[in-house]
Amino acid sequence: MDASTPAIRLRALTKEFGAVTAVDHVDLEIQPGEFFSMLGPSGSGKTTVLRLIAGFDQPTDGTIELFGTDVTARAPFDRDVNTVFQDYALFPHMSVLDNVAYGLRVRGVGRRERLGRAREALASVRLADFADRRPAQLSGGQRQRVALARATVVQPKALLLDEPLGALDLKLREQMQVELKQIQRELGITFIFVTHDQDEALTLSDRIAVFNAGRIEQLGTPAELYERPASRFVADFVGTSNLFDAELSAALLGRDGEHSVRPEKVQIARGDLPPSGEHRAEGTITELIYTGSATRIVVDLDAGARITVLEQNDQHRGDADARGDRVVAAWREADVVALAAADAPEPEASARP
Repeated sequence: MDASTPAIRLRALTKEFGAVTAVDHVDLEIQPGEFFSMLGPSGSGKTTVLRLIAGFDQPTDGTIELFGTDVTARAPFDRDVNTVFQDYALFPHMSVLDNVAYGLRVRGVGRRERLGRAREALASVRLADFADRRPAQLSGGQRQRVALARATVVQPKALLLDEPLGALDLKLREQMQVELKQIQRELGITFIFVTHDQDEALTLSDRIAVFNAGRIEQLGTPAELYERPASRFVADFVGTSNLFDAELSAALLGRDGEHSVRPEKVQIARGDLPPSGEHRAEGTITELIYTGSATRIVVDLDAGARITVLEQNDQHRGDADARGDRVVAAWREADVVALAAADAPEPEASARP
């Protein structure tokens, strides 16, 4: 296999369920060793694409290649991938070690070898001391790592993860995001991660495909998607954006078309302090939302737009703001992002990093 061969290549992949097109002619390449996320709301097609790659569903049209081999018609067990689901699906009557070794047992690997490899897999997820426990004796994060060990012990070329962190509480979820990325780097396996959580995708991924209505709306690195969203949908779904329609763009920016500005790019000036930025607009504070490390300030501009400003709660920020205060909002020209028109043809997504 050539070193430039993608780990996964999808060509015009389509899946229809009756009159509903769940996946609409998706073209995509994922590179070996990449942590790749498919992000989108419910019903956007991301999970269906994952199931098509795994072989759980058959496409209506198009092809699926794994490391240069067409596997479109192959059964799930005949594809060199493994899947981790949100519910983990561990066997409650088996020990952790036997759960991890199960896939090797099914493949006919001898007892000594499979138990040795299972212990190595548990060590890779830092659970070597838990081999004799049952799943019920583990925390949610530990069960998630057991599921990862079980999926990776058979040494698949790619690992498919269907919202595996969805059942965890927020703090454990954030901890597991860091651990999951470390595990992926240590194993060097291609990870394909499905999530509807944009913060999770931004944290974990080398690249992200944002799905909408069965198609890829934009494909790029986390920084590219956040800093330069290609459409109103991406700007609104990936993070929080202040969105200006054509009328507001003309009034506030002197530009045609739709535009966006991220809340942390906007500054507000109070009293006699001069605002910083080429674009300025007067308004009234209508809400203050304290979030710990930052405060979200909602401002109704006189021009008719409602915007959000994100200010860090550092030693320079006072507590004198109140609803009803008059302020000037300002932002730089360089931070204004032009958004593609809704009826414009979507650019073909490049698959190369």
